[in-house]
Amino acid sequence: MTKPSFAVVLSGCGVYDGTEIHEAVLTLLAIDRAGGTYRCFAPDRAQMHVVDHLTGEPAAESRNVLVESARIARGQIRPLDAFAAADFDALIFPGGFGAAKNLSSFAVDGPGCTAEPAVEAAIRTMHAAGKPIGALCIAPALLARVLGKVDLTIGSDAGTAAALEAMGARHCPAGHGQVVVDKAHKLVTTPCYMLESGIGQIADGAEAAVRAILTLLGR
Repeated sequence: MTKPSFAVVLSGCGVYDGTEIHEAVLTLLAIDRAGGTYRCFAPDRAQMHVVDHLTGEPAAESRNVLVESARIARGQIRPLDAFAAADFDALIFPGGFGAAKNLSSFAVDGPGCTAEPAVEAAIRTMHAAGKPIGALCIAPALLARVLGKVDLTIGSDAGTAAALEAMGARHCPAGHGQVVVDKAHKLVTTPCYMLESGIGQIADGAEAAVRAILTLLGR
């Protein structure tokens, strides 16, 4: 049996303006330890903005999402518009504000947001192929925006849950290490840092999400 292959979509490097690094690395580790393979992707575009992670304040500079994501992927990454659903068994999105700033406009526009075109195309082609899609932390907002009437979780934050439901999704509360599986649409979501968490709890969530995706694949 061939190893299950995952496409992992990153959104920059750093929780406040890109990918949440713990979630990304622990997702990659979970895939590897489960016997899978992965390839990283990111959109080749400018970040919404750059945040100084020491102070939490915006910085007067510009950075590219693909270039910054390459830091996490150790340079082994491709532009998201090169993604092809036929090449992978599953698609997964770690969280971080980049999912709401660079992969979509959710951070600014809430329920009226749009998804980055390459992100929408990746989600739609995987969904049309009947292949599983996972999302951690705030990244389930992408699934709500693109797919609409699906079951998902971002944990227990009432305001964010209401925004997802305004896009047509049904929010299901979940705790540390728990996943919500929409079997009809083959979606797996988990809260991770949408809850007050330690890094071990993030590992639990990433591992649970990968295991649930493998179950959907019949592995």
